[in-house]
Amino acid sequence: MKVKEIPVSLYNQVKLSGQSLKQLISNKEEAVVVVSLASIPSRLDIVHLTIRSILNQSVLPEHIFLWLHEDLKNKIPKKLSALEGEIFQIRYTDYYSSHRKLVEPLKLFPHKTIITCDDDMMYRKDWLSNLIVEQKNNPNQIIANQVRCISYDDSGTLLPYKEWKSNTEKCENPKLTLPIGAGGTLYPPNCLHEQVFNQELFLQLTPKADDLWFKAMSLLKGTTSIMSSNPTKEPIPIWGSQKVSLKKGNIGMDKNRVQWLALSEHFNFKF
Repeated sequence: MKVKEIPVSLYNQVKLSGQSLKQLISNKEEAVVVVSLASIPSRLDIVHLTIRSILNQSVLPEHIFLWLHEDLKNKIPKKLSALEGEIFQIRYTDYYSSHRKLVEPLKLFPHKTIITCDDDMMYRKDWLSNLIVEQKNNPNQIIANQVRCISYDDSGTLLPYKEWKSNTEKCENPKLTLPIGAGGTLYPPNCLHEQVFNQELFLQLTPKADDLWFKAMSLLKGTTSIMSSNPTKEPIPIWGSQKVSLKKGNIGMDKNRVQWLALSEHFNFKF
């Protein structure tokens, strides 16, 4: 987290924590969408802030699911369990990877719109409504507030991840638009190939890159991804949430590039 972001983060943490569950959800229109995210032990004490920010949206999702590993069943902090009810539920899996934030709700709700987000962010109040409005104009496309363009040089060699252009409205090759999960991504019904559920394969090819796995599944299905034409302002990072982060390895050690190459080879993607 940048130094200048700390005061904004702390202010919003206090503001969200000071509201009761009733204050967060009262007198709001319900949207027929499911919001889903996954978390890890090191963020168990702060993920309630992400949930609060989703409950604090201008419209309420039908359901919010938080996916945790089953060994955390008896370790849920009161400030998180206190938010459980008809809208927010905690569910458990027998595997750890972040793919579960979309794979698991797809099993439960194959015909619903599912919006995924990260567990270390507080989302702006218009985050959900903006994505829903965008879906009305692009009903069959995957919509993201943040994207990158998977990029190759003139000889067809995949460039390092740091050279993949970010938040570009249109990639040179639209097929190479990669939704970035941190900003929130909307998945319409039936937009991914059925292999999305192949746990053995996604853990083999993309153990630390669920965004890349879902991108591959959209390509196999023939679904295009776009950046929202009205992206919500960037979410606010939660102070203290980056003790454990996939970003350090995936970007710093260029593991995103390695994992995209593995996907391309396995599925014979050519661009």
